[in-house]
Amino acid sequence: MPTSAASDASLSDAIAGADVTRFTADWLAVAGQVPAAARPIGVAVSGGADSLALLLLARASFPGAVAAATVDHGLRAESAAEAAFVATLCARLGVPHAVLPPRPEMLAAGNLQDRARAMRYRSLADWADTIGAPWVAVAHQQDDLAESLLLRARRGAGLGGLAAMVPSRPLRAGAAAPLLVRPLLGWSRAELAARVQAAGIAPVEDPSNRHPRFDRSRIRRLLAETPELPAARLALAATNLRDAEAALAWVVAREWTARAERQGQGLLLDLADLPAELRRRLVVRALATIADAPPPRGSGLDRLIAAVDAGRVATLAGVVVRPGVRWRFAPAPPHRSP
Repeated sequence: MPTSAASDASLSDAIAGADVTRFTADWLAVAGQVPAAARPIGVAVSGGADSLALLLLARASFPGAVAAATVDHGLRAESAAEAAFVATLCARLGVPHAVLPPRPEMLAAGNLQDRARAMRYRSLADWADTIGAPWVAVAHQQDDLAESLLLRARRGAGLGGLAAMVPSRPLRAGAAAPLLVRPLLGWSRAELAARVQAAGIAPVEDPSNRHPRFDRSRIRRLLAETPELPAARLALAATNLRDAEAALAWVVAREWTARAERQGQGLLLDLADLPAELRRRLVVRALATIADAPPPRGSGLDRLIAAVDAGRVATLAGVVVRPGVRWRFAPAPPHRSP
């Protein structure tokens, strides 16, 4: 368990005036507003170097307008002690802190990492509501963008997969939902670690971050050992792809308005004279609209488009699609029991 012998003075001195100016600009770029005591920043702090740096930067930039939370997933024996370590540090900084315990959905079937992530964001959204925080800040940074780009590229991801994570998004549906914000996407892991070291804090080290059996750990080591793959340039490429993704989404929304026509429970969709990627995205939107569910992805979608292009009726995700001048989408009839 990490310990810290840092004095309160060193905690305050770790963040220079230039850091405050830089972080404030980054914050305003993603959040658009200066926080206040009645509308604080909620900071998710695991105890790792990135999240500790975020805490120090936010507290130095907006004193009295920051609260922190640590989600204890209960998946590792050390998690309770790590949460207590963050609580002690926050007390010295004068930052309110809460430990958010595991939730029942962690016990459901499915991918454990996916369930943990979903639980973490639900817990943070509920916590933000209780303290009146319009934002929950997380510490994703520049090296994360570079690692994600390489991980997804080697899996053959398309534009949407290669694009950088968005700087902000709602934590759940609804106009009043708190925003998940990422103000550190322009900061490197080394820069953030230096601020934590200057404060005299020994951060939590998750062993899985270095274990070679994890894809991200191997990619992280590859980047560290390969000067020809500078993280800053890879992160820039991912950011450029995000801008391209946003532009393409704008075009899809415009074409949807012009080409989709609802008819009762179904819809008609004109896909004539469109590039393949626009056709694909419009089909995804049509399927999601009829099924009222997250849009399907992957090879099943490609097989459906190929079948309907060939003049055959096809079904995917509970939606039947019929060919024609305009493709017809309708709910698939329920399966009959034998």
